[in-house]
Amino acid sequence: MLLSRKTLRFSFSVLLIGLMLFFVYLMAGISIPYFSFRYDVGFLLTKQAVLHHSIWRQAFYIHVGTSTFVLLTGIFQFIKPLRLKKPALHRLLGKIYVIIVLFFSAPSGFVMALYANGGIWAKTSFTIISLLWWVFTLLAYIKAKNKDFKSHEAFMYRSYALTLTAITLRTYVLILPHFIHLHSNQMYTLVAWLSWVPNLIVAEILIRKPLLSSR
Repeated sequence: MLLSRKTLRFSFSVLLIGLMLFFVYLMAGISIPYFSFRYDVGFLLTKQAVLHHSIWRQAFYIHVGTSTFVLLTGIFQFIKPLRLKKPALHRLLGKIYVIIVLFFSAPSGFVMALYANGGIWAKTSFTIISLLWWVFTLLAYIKAKNKDFKSHEAFMYRSYALTLTAITLRTYVLILPHFIHLHSNQMYTLVAWLSWVPNLIVAEILIRKPLLSSR
């Protein structure tokens, strides 16, 4: 019975990692066309009003350019055999993830949040995401440096839950219009909050699951 549970967990982990790698592949496919540096591609069609702001353009290309790397390095942080058997690689990938988020992805996301579509509530949502993402990632790094690995893992769950906003936001944008009919600004505001709040709830459940099981 114990062996079958282990096998089931392993199979689920492999399936989940495979699914995540597939999403990373899709994200890369979405991101690459932007580096033709044309302004009539995908998301940029909705940002014609702010394209003249050089700070927004720089933030956009930094954010898009780093998104695939931060998603990819983050995936491997949660593979337990890698942490146990290749700790040096785990630390290296962790440092890459932290550097990308703290110095590139989160700050550029903050700048983009100030110009977000959907009005003040959408801007508020994206601003909160970028700030929490930066704080959670910094705390994960500090906890690791202090060898508080349990807290380090918890903050990495929270950080990566917000990293996954890149995927969940696009998923909701594709799916929700088929079920909910709202004005474009209202829909974008709804998606802005749905893209990260459920992610953090799931992260908190995963963080607390061992504690609840022990009780």
